[in-house]
Amino acid sequence: MKTRNFIKHIWIILLAGMVYSCAVKKYVPEDELLLDGYKLEVSLDSAAVVKDMDLLKAELEQTLSPKPNAQFLGMRPGLHYYYKVNQDSAGFISRFLNRKIGEEPVYLSDVEEEATRDLIRNRLENRGFFFSNIFSEVERNEDIKEATVSYRVQLPSPYTLETYQIDRDSIPFYAVLENQIEDSPIQKGSRFDLSAMKLERERIDQRLKEKGYYNFNAGFLIFQADTNQYDNRKFDLFLKLKKDVPSKAVKPYKIDKVNIYPHNVAGMDTIQKDTTRFADKNYIQDKRFFRPDRLDPFVLIEEGDLYSPKTSKATSRRLGSIGAYKFVNIEYSEVDSLQNDTLNFLEANIYLSPLNKRAIRAELQGVTKSNDFAGPALGLTFSNRNLFRGGETLNINAKAAYEVQIASNTQAGLTSTEFGLGADLIFPRVLFPITIDTDYFEYSIPKTIISAEADLLNRSKLYGLLTFSGSFGYVWQANKYVTHEFDPISLNYVNLLYKSDEFQEILDDNPFLNNSFEQQFISGLIYSFTYNGMIRQDKKSLFFVNSTVDIAGNSISLLGQQGDPDPVTGDTKGDFLGLEYAQYAKADVDFRYHYITGKEQRIATRLFAGLGVPYGNSDVMPFSKQYFSGGAYSVRAFRTRSLGPGTYNPPMGDNRSFFDQSGNLRLEANVEYRFPIYSYLKGAVFADAGNVWNTSDDGLPGGKFSGNFINELGIGAGAGIRVDVQGFVIRFDLAAPLHDPSEEEGARWVNDFSNPVFNFAIGYPF
Repeated sequence: MKTRNFIKHIWIILLAGMVYSCAVKKYVPEDELLLDGYKLEVSLDSAAVVKDMDLLKAELEQTLSPKPNAQFLGMRPGLHYYYKVNQDSAGFISRFLNRKIGEEPVYLSDVEEEATRDLIRNRLENRGFFFSNIFSEVERNEDIKEATVSYRVQLPSPYTLETYQIDRDSIPFYAVLENQIEDSPIQKGSRFDLSAMKLERERIDQRLKEKGYYNFNAGFLIFQADTNQYDNRKFDLFLKLKKDVPSKAVKPYKIDKVNIYPHNVAGMDTIQKDTTRFADKNYIQDKRFFRPDRLDPFVLIEEGDLYSPKTSKATSRRLGSIGAYKFVNIEYSEVDSLQNDTLNFLEANIYLSPLNKRAIRAELQGVTKSNDFAGPALGLTFSNRNLFRGGETLNINAKAAYEVQIASNTQAGLTSTEFGLGADLIFPRVLFPITIDTDYFEYSIPKTIISAEADLLNRSKLYGLLTFSGSFGYVWQANKYVTHEFDPISLNYVNLLYKSDEFQEILDDNPFLNNSFEQQFISGLIYSFTYNGMIRQDKKSLFFVNSTVDIAGNSISLLGQQGDPDPVTGDTKGDFLGLEYAQYAKADVDFRYHYITGKEQRIATRLFAGLGVPYGNSDVMPFSKQYFSGGAYSVRAFRTRSLGPGTYNPPMGDNRSFFDQSGNLRLEANVEYRFPIYSYLKGAVFADAGNVWNTSDDGLPGGKFSGNFINELGIGAGAGIRVDVQGFVIRFDLAAPLHDPSEEEGARWVNDFSNPVFNFAIGYPF
């Protein structure tokens, strides 16, 4: 509650500052006017045609300076606090806010109209518009002490390209350059554009380097435009080499030797090292630290190949993905003794600096949950890298957690303890009975991951749960954005060690929950596809998609046998080694779209849909495979796992927070506007909607999915503050329920702003 009050006070202070900011005009000196902004009007001559007018106008707007003071809802809070501190007596709060958001005033006198007109003219000439007419004027409003500067630009017809060719003075390099411009983006009809020419030089430079021209660079190329042949704003464009370009810059380079240092450690240069020749490469190491046959598939640089930056970068990326190395450094040195008239030669040296072979990491956490449980958690991880001298990594994980329910209700004092022990063995290659050519995986070599884990959960006065899980599968990146994960073997065994009378009563009252706990053994396969476009830096629209398919029980059913008939229903179900196994198919998709609206500002949206269908040996989905809604990463106006299914409403006075409300179908939508406040402090306003349902009648009352699902969505809205330090995010969200499906129909729009839900979490919600 104290945290909620603190956040509420901060917002009140900020809003108060905004209200007072409308009075900043009283501080403006008599001979000055505040700069309110700019107007830019761009028009065309009658004969002019411009295809990308919006982009051109946006570029011209960037030349307008200085930028006026920031406004929010027509007010200037930053300017208000600057004046308050510098011209009035100010208290601690005002001085604090001035340090955080204060801005010096920007006046009309700060605007240099003539210099701005010259800058606009220069930008237009760089884009092919010569002899443009540019005018400016000022609109003054003495009553509110503000002024607006308007610029009017009249564009003539631009100069357009007639021919693009190589200057024959570049012989004997003429033929090489001629091949590079055949598919150039600069074509007949293109507008004169200096930025396009710069990009063209860089494009040609990159292509030449891929053909082995190690010492070439874009600065050796120059453009010349000739308009003498035309009188209708046409021009010929010539590409040529600068004078005195070094001869080695116009010769391709081949790789003469490839030397690999698998154990490059500072201070070990004087130690005697052995050289092993494998696959036409030299492996130089003081001992057999890394097996050459295991390392060779990651190295794409080959003796006799032309130098290629693309191959060098791919080799560095692949070596870095092994997980055994801290640094990968590839250096090239010229081999002078082998120079000839047509070729030069390089020696490639690959230095690999390993991580510590063994490492221990400990994490101590203080955990608080929306279900009022809180307590400490300790996690330990032991890592052994390059275990079998082939880049393998063994991670052994141990965890222990203790939680107690601290809320003052009938269940206060309940405790929960959890102990877990697991191990992952990661092979940086494909383990498969049939040899797979690693050249098939162009971007990266798949990893094989073998995992096993045991977990013991004890909830006092309720139940004890022992879980064993294991998997065998592969993970690999198809390219920079796409990742595949495939576990052909995924096993899960759940054993309810004991259950109290109270918990047995709950199971008796809820056949759906009871059946979900009976599915003791799960054996299946899981495939996951991820496209992560959020890492792109060149787009305003960013996409993320994760889709998972989980199928269980088909193969194990071939090995199982019929169990004993149920004493009540008479039905018989298959079992494997005496354990009832689950059969189901489950698929879900998580789609995210972010739109960048400004620096550190974006609109983030997410849609999630998932469905699990039990069949054969299963009447319901296993409890561990069901969907839940509510919480810090879901619909934030409802507590963790407390929303749904459907319109289900827990009995009055039932505050048992261990009871998770689940379903086999989930729909959810979220939208959030994120913006900077100051430095590492960010803000957000958001709205969430979603719920879970069951597709059968044997669940909780009101939980079955129907065509009326829109009216059964839980909806909430709120605001949050995030501390974002280089990608590590601590998040505080306060959300209020707007639509509660557990209420009676007609009374679900609760708009309960007086009882918001506070969420504390690590990382952004989506």
